[in-house]
Amino acid sequence: MGWAAESWAAESWAARPGLCSVTLRRKSASEVIAIAAAAGLHSIEWGADVHAPPGDPSSAADRARLVELGDLTRASGLRVASLGSYWRAGVTPLPDLVAAVSSATALAAPRVRVWAGEVGTAEADDALWDKVVHDLRVASRHAADHGVELSLEFHPDTLTDSVESTIELLERVGSSNLRTHWQPRLDEEVEASVAGLERLLPWLSAVHVFSWWPGAHRLPLSDRAHLWSAALDLLMRSVPPCDLLLEFVEQDDVQALDRDARTLRTLLSARHPQEVN
Repeated sequence: MGWAAESWAAESWAARPGLCSVTLRRKSASEVIAIAAAAGLHSIEWGADVHAPPGDPSSAADRARLVELGDLTRASGLRVASLGSYWRAGVTPLPDLVAAVSSATALAAPRVRVWAGEVGTAEADDALWDKVVHDLRVASRHAADHGVELSLEFHPDTLTDSVESTIELLERVGSSNLRTHWQPRLDEEVEASVAGLERLLPWLSAVHVFSWWPGAHRLPLSDRAHLWSAALDLLMRSVPPCDLLLEFVEQDDVQALDRDARTLRTLLSARHPQEVN
């Protein structure tokens, strides 16, 4: 990597805690903005399922709706971290990716999160791999032409269900405009999880922050502080600051979100107490 932590202002990590709006699917977009700001967060990854559905790229009304959402986000002192799309390479038609990129530009989002198919690597055949690679190459070129980055969801039941398959996919696509999110794999122990994160650092764009154990059982973030302490230690000494987006808190509860936001800020502050508040 060749980076030294001293190369970046530590306070820039303090501006990286944010929220995935899917965490609050039942809230309106204006409520999500108010809740995120009150929790001391700094950005929102707007989900394309409820809060920021892509519209017709040729529709002035659809574009105006998304421009307004981006403007409202920034007016509250928050950044638009990304558009959390549900476009699946190899499955969803490419015109839907065009709509997602158009939506991102309307939001002034720097990034669109995308998915690598809809089955895991154990079930995927060569034809699916080839189709996903092809679609991601085309999508990456289109997004780059519009100044938007693509980032893969690191997720079960896709071709990014492991570190190894994610790296293979990124290398096969071979686009500097395609990167990846990271999140802890289900039921993976801390050491293995952080080791996997380290291998993905050259392609890392953002981190989805949550505390699940065992399986998808949701816990307070503090209950897996050992995992997040180790992950933040690695990130803060190895890479420029990236978005740390809280996702899927206990019972989608606002108080749980407030609690986990405090935990995340505390973990960051413990690493640079004089500069991160």
